[in-house]
Amino acid sequence: MKAALTFTFMLMLTSALFAQSNFYRLSAGAGAGLTRPLTEVPQRDFGLGGYGALDYLFTPFLSLGLELQKGEINGGDYTTDPQQRQFVNSYTSFSLNGKISLGQIIDNNYNSLSNNLRGLYIGAGMGLIQNSTEFITRDIINTDSVYVGLNKTKDINFPLNLGINFYFADREGFYRYVLNFNYQGNITLGENLDGYDDSRVTFRGGKTDIYTFLSVGLKYQFGGMGLSRKTFRRY
Repeated sequence: MKAALTFTFMLMLTSALFAQSNFYRLSAGAGAGLTRPLTEVPQRDFGLGGYGALDYLFTPFLSLGLELQKGEINGGDYTTDPQQRQFVNSYTSFSLNGKISLGQIIDNNYNSLSNNLRGLYIGAGMGLIQNSTEFITRDIINTDSVYVGLNKTKDINFPLNLGINFYFADREGFYRYVLNFNYQGNITLGENLDGYDDSRVTFRGGKTDIYTFLSVGLKYQFGGMGLSRKTFRRY
């Protein structure tokens, strides 16, 4: 009898140590937010942007996915800017992004701080951005000079992500729905984000063109089930 109780206790302990949970392998999401440029044009305005994303989950907290983003990047004001510059860029970007969440590293304990922060993540990627300048001031008033630049360009783009996911379970107890908040910084290799290419005048690169995208979105998780060693299901 004593041996049987000891065996049962050890079996329960082993099961607890190797607790596993199922999770959905695919995640589709969409959202919207505000863009802001960081270019040679000093005055920066907010623009509107939206995105759609499809991710493959290696674990509940490690993913690789595709993102399509479209919006406007605005800056300058020809009436107040000392150099009389203003632009509106209607851009489209496509990128591959990898993300890792805090839950990949820490253990999850229900009703604890770690449980609330497990969705906090960082990420990085690479992609292509297509710039289409819908409005730009190139002529300098009262002079014969014009600003150099192209209205339609393509550049390599490197998105950097910082965000947090909040998970909500379906009727079966699996986490199906996700509320996402994300702050993305996009570094481009060209100088075409604002439509002004100073390098073609000075023959040397100026500041790297960057834009940020602060967004909120919803994700729906689906597809085949994966198995995680971390407890990732609400019972």
